[in-house]
Amino acid sequence: MRRGALFRAPRLRGSADAADRSLAGTRRSDENGGMLRSPSRRTPDQVQVVGKSRTPWSDAYHQILRAPWWMDLLGVAVLFLVINLIFAFAYRAVGGIEHARSDSLADHFFFSVQTMGTIGYGVLYPKSQAAEALVTTEVIVGVSLLALLTGILFAKFSVPRARMRFAEWATISPVNGVPTLMFRLGNERASSVIEATVRVVMIHTEITAEGVLYYRLRDLPLLRERSPALARSWTVMHPIDAASPLRGATPESLAQDEVEFTLTVIGIDETSAQNMSARHSYDHSQVLWGMRHADMLSERPDGGLTLDMREFHRVVPTKRTEGFPYPR
Repeated sequence: MRRGALFRAPRLRGSADAADRSLAGTRRSDENGGMLRSPSRRTPDQVQVVGKSRTPWSDAYHQILRAPWWMDLLGVAVLFLVINLIFAFAYRAVGGIEHARSDSLADHFFFSVQTMGTIGYGVLYPKSQAAEALVTTEVIVGVSLLALLTGILFAKFSVPRARMRFAEWATISPVNGVPTLMFRLGNERASSVIEATVRVVMIHTEITAEGVLYYRLRDLPLLRERSPALARSWTVMHPIDAASPLRGATPESLAQDEVEFTLTVIGIDETSAQNMSARHSYDHSQVLWGMRHADMLSERPDGGLTLDMREFHRVVPTKRTEGFPYPR
């Protein structure tokens, strides 16, 4: 099957192979000889951005929120020590700190720490106007810094973090005779996600009639895209019917067109009443044909139900049919 047979834009008359030739010169291979992944499958470090404006401090707040806790706490400690060290040099330069040795940076540093922390043991205290002026300046800096860091740390602590779980594999198998693309996802928290809404977007390469390579995004209609209360498991289904962009697709065509599926889930956390979101992607190699996700729910002899989370990632084969000859 020629590349682009599944997703091909109209071509100009008399240039049936122009797009294929253009693509051959456009696509590049990685070091292992495989085709390059689509942009969404690459990590930020693998995408080089050139020509952007240099604004290193414009996203500092978001970088702090995204950083791990240990890094933020380490940054707070380093900032606190650096500011106190600066004031220690200033106190030693102007003098006027009672009971502090004039040549001791340590004495003036610890006086600065006591001042910024509003401790005041009474052993070290200012006795000159220059020292009093520095104390006033440091108190203003300390109070402002405390308010700023408190706000940032509280914002980081209060950011809602979804604990959505996605199955390792997407599957395609018949459901009521119709080949269906299925994804399994669930909420790992004890509470539910209220009014959970899921979207599935298919990303694939497409060549225009002018021979230009694009990454196209197509929304996939789902049998059900909303759940009133998402708990441990939800199977999202896209029927591959006559209106589906995947109509006539094969494992080979998905690989040739570098097909990738991106799921986004948004909802409201039942406990905190905050909005939450999650995202996950599957490339064509993570789609299993002729397989379905294993059943997680079973009935006990006493009539109760058991939800086995150990079956979350497991898949089982389905029977081949005349219209769906998978698994091969």
